[in-house]
Amino acid sequence: MRRSILLISVIIAVLNLGACAGLQGSEPVQVSVAGIESLPGEGLEIRMLVKLRVQNPNDSPVQYDVDYVKLDVLDNTFATGVSDERGSIPRFGESVIEVPVTASTVRIALRALGFFLDGKPTEKVRYRLSGKLDGPTFGSTRFQMDGEFALPKP
Repeated sequence: MRRSILLISVIIAVLNLGACAGLQGSEPVQVSVAGIESLPGEGLEIRMLVKLRVQNPNDSPVQYDVDYVKLDVLDNTFATGVSDERGSIPRFGESVIEVPVTASTVRIALRALGFFLDGKPTEKVRYRLSGKLDGPTFGSTRFQMDGEFALPKP
């Protein structure tokens, strides 16, 4: 009995190592914001539907059944969202994924107040969009997009 359990454990470990080795060498998915729509919010929150264009530069499709998005502005969390949407991004293809996100108006107001009270002139604002697509079998595919935008001059 013990020998059978040990043999099954070894086989499972070898299969898992083989599956992980097959995943190596894949390129990260590329994500860009394709659109943003307003959603009804409650109380002190802003809700938006963020449409993400996800491009898969790999030879195998990326399956997902949960997605998570986080938007940081000036190194502080601005908005987060989750979706239980399921789908697949085809090999060497792209898909648009919709994720509802929530931003706290209190957090926004405090950041804006700190921004103006800081007194330092700022010409550009840095942001980072990060997230993950959780797959049904082999974990998750993470993505990140950094950028900056110029503020209008007075």
